[in-house]
Amino acid sequence: MVSLIAIPLKRSYDVDLVKPIREVIANHSSNADELNELKDNLLSLNKMRANCISKSLDVKSETSLELLQKYYDQLVSLEAKCPHIEVSFRWKDAFEKGSSFFLASNSLTISSIAYEKVCVLFNIGALQSHLGSTQVSEGLSNDNALKSAAKYFSSAAGVFQSLKHTASSAVGSHDLSSDMQNEVLNILQNLMLAQSQETFFLKATNDNMKEAIIAKIASQCEEYYADVLRQLQVIKFNADKEWLSIVSVKQAAFHGIAEYFQSIACLQNKDFGDQITRLQKAVDCFKGAESRGTLSFNQTFKEYLNKASILLEEAKKDNDFIYHAKVPEYKSLTTIGRAQLAKPGAVPERFFPNNPDMFEKLLPLGVQQAVHKLELKKQEIVNTEVASLRELTQTLNAVLVSLNLPAAIEDSSGQEVPKSLIDKSNAVKAKGGIDVITRLINELPDLLQRNREILDENERALNTEEESDDNLRAQFKERWSRTPSSKLNHNWKEHIAKYRSILHNAIEADNKVKTKFGAHSQKMQLLSSGSPSDLAAAIPSGSSGGSSYQSSPVVSQLRNLMANVEALKNEREVIESELKNMTFNDMKNKFLSALVKDGAINEFALSTEALGEVYGPLQKQIRESKERQERLLEDIQRSNTEFIKLKGNLSVGSNERETFLSELAAAHDAYQELLSNLEEGTKFYNDLTQLLVNLQNKIEDFCFARKAEREELCKDLQNEIVSRANPPPPTTPAYHTDEQQRPPRPPPPTAAPTAPQPVSSAPNPPQVFPFSQPQPQPYAANLYQPQQYYYPPPPLPSGFNPYAMPTQQPQAPYPQMNTQYPIQQTGYGYQNPPQNTGYGHYPYPPPNQ
Repeated sequence: MVSLIAIPLKRSYDVDLVKPIREVIANHSSNADELNELKDNLLSLNKMRANCISKSLDVKSETSLELLQKYYDQLVSLEAKCPHIEVSFRWKDAFEKGSSFFLASNSLTISSIAYEKVCVLFNIGALQSHLGSTQVSEGLSNDNALKSAAKYFSSAAGVFQSLKHTASSAVGSHDLSSDMQNEVLNILQNLMLAQSQETFFLKATNDNMKEAIIAKIASQCEEYYADVLRQLQVIKFNADKEWLSIVSVKQAAFHGIAEYFQSIACLQNKDFGDQITRLQKAVDCFKGAESRGTLSFNQTFKEYLNKASILLEEAKKDNDFIYHAKVPEYKSLTTIGRAQLAKPGAVPERFFPNNPDMFEKLLPLGVQQAVHKLELKKQEIVNTEVASLRELTQTLNAVLVSLNLPAAIEDSSGQEVPKSLIDKSNAVKAKGGIDVITRLINELPDLLQRNREILDENERALNTEEESDDNLRAQFKERWSRTPSSKLNHNWKEHIAKYRSILHNAIEADNKVKTKFGAHSQKMQLLSSGSPSDLAAAIPSGSSGGSSYQSSPVVSQLRNLMANVEALKNEREVIESELKNMTFNDMKNKFLSALVKDGAINEFALSTEALGEVYGPLQKQIRESKERQERLLEDIQRSNTEFIKLKGNLSVGSNERETFLSELAAAHDAYQELLSNLEEGTKFYNDLTQLLVNLQNKIEDFCFARKAEREELCKDLQNEIVSRANPPPPTTPAYHTDEQQRPPRPPPPTAAPTAPQPVSSAPNPPQVFPFSQPQPQPYAANLYQPQQYYYPPPPLPSGFNPYAMPTQQPQAPYPQMNTQYPIQQTGYGYQNPPQNTGYGHYPYPPPNQ
């Protein structure tokens, strides 16, 4: 029976994939049906993984290989769409034996799908080695089995070759376990190639191919096994001790087989002297192989030794009596050529590309990032343009208030309340009056305090966990080998700092609101509670005689201008609504098509084009509205000047009356502005609370995981101390024994030393070095090791942001975008937190991070 080596599989333990992956997916999808469907797929994925790591996995079944490959395919898909998932994957070194699975020295834990993927790929290669060995064991004369075995071994070689290029990047800053180190993977790759070449040799002998060709195939076998043997003698890892014996025997045996078949080719070519030399070398190699490992020197090799010995005796006899050919020295013979039939198989991107993708509806990470950046740019434009519209309207209102319009042209008698002022009073009452403003302002401290308390609790939890980690590190020093908490909680603390900056800006904005409310509260109260008669009584009396100029062309012109002002304001309300509710036409598919077609997404070009198409017309309307307002104000100023001349000199009472009317109009405008900002601010506070609660849940999970990790490491360290061997007893002094001094033994007889022969030709067994234990890995459960993946900053609520930074401008203008006008300086001038330049202008990430 042929002795073939099967590589052991890595072991892992169960984890919950459903909850953490579903949370990440929920950040990018709000469709309930889609989330439910993905939940079912995640349950299937969880079950698939459990079957892949089960101890009952049959390593001799092709079904097991198919299961591993299908799970690997789903990991490939998931990694492309959700690479940063906080699932701690723990895998044990494949070559560790006889120690606890949970000890840090023989397992490695990383929260990375890339790490899970390379470990599963390792097991695919290991399982292929088992299947290859199984196929050969079915019979050396079964051609189909030999073909399958060669394919399995070549595929396994390709897997280990691929891992040499991907394992290091998958573990990041962690140290590789011994089975994933490049030197060990290179041994496994060459071993699989050697066994694949061996199956080609068996197939060639079954097909009775020419001896010269079989000799070349066997010579390549010898070369592969020689490479493995050299590496096994130098690189130490916990491989089975039989490996060295099997490889050592096969290296020498295949050297002998190659010489044996080449000797037959020499006989056919009538090179009788060369035939004898090669047969003698073959016999020497076979005997050397047998001395290296009796158990590994199987029946096939014994038969070749017997054949070579018989043929050598016959060749010598024939040459002595018939041919008398000169027998050359072995080193003068031509080296046997090599036929390399075994080559590493390519690892496909997906083993079953036609199988359904569980996460087909999820967008690739590149598309997710592009969509996210587009939304940030969209929100930036909306905030900028809405603020611009409101600033224009405030400027218009301020000019009208200063001119006491339209009240001045309505106040003909100097005693009655102007109609426009009655309309303003009714509008204030319809919206709840001053009581609504007062209630919203009084609620602000509670909303602020609620968010502040959540932030304080988050910071306290992180500081407590970090302090505990620092104390244990100071106690255990270098033995406390897990990643410091200060590195892992850095992102969380950055989030908290940015949220504190938001709250600080909110406090300043609240003070501005209160100041503005205090300046207009008395007039707001009058507008809220007063009837027309109350308003008339509160407004100072003015001079009469206004009816004489009510029919003049100047007054008619001012009335038309006031109607134009109202029309302009109504248009702006429509534009603002369209700005907030505008949507894009299937940009996800456009980004996805670009990714499929070009392999990359030119997000800037595609976003610029889409934003220009959607917001360009609205931005043009805003520019035109600004120009109309400038012309309108010029006409109002000119007509008002003529109106003042028409009225002539006014009395002191009229001046007081006009001032009072202007203050009432200003109070109405301030009421509308404060109510809008307070409603948006209240919504903003409530949305911020939800985001802070989500952050709190993340931090609680982080602290809980670190606590479990801390307790496990403490337990491991305690077990290490308990299991440490006691020091040896002191040496007994010489005077405690009366044993007599024995005379020295005479030296043994010496023999002439023999020079060692190289591995490729020496029949003597190589020196077997003891296997050393691999270096301990750093503590495995670094659950929240920072990854090199897209990691967005903390989120803020969507929609128009009353906290927007007044001077914030887009990175680059979009088509037809107005960038000439300053952004609104509202009474609710909340500012954004510091920008995170790594993710564009928008300083806040999507929710639930």
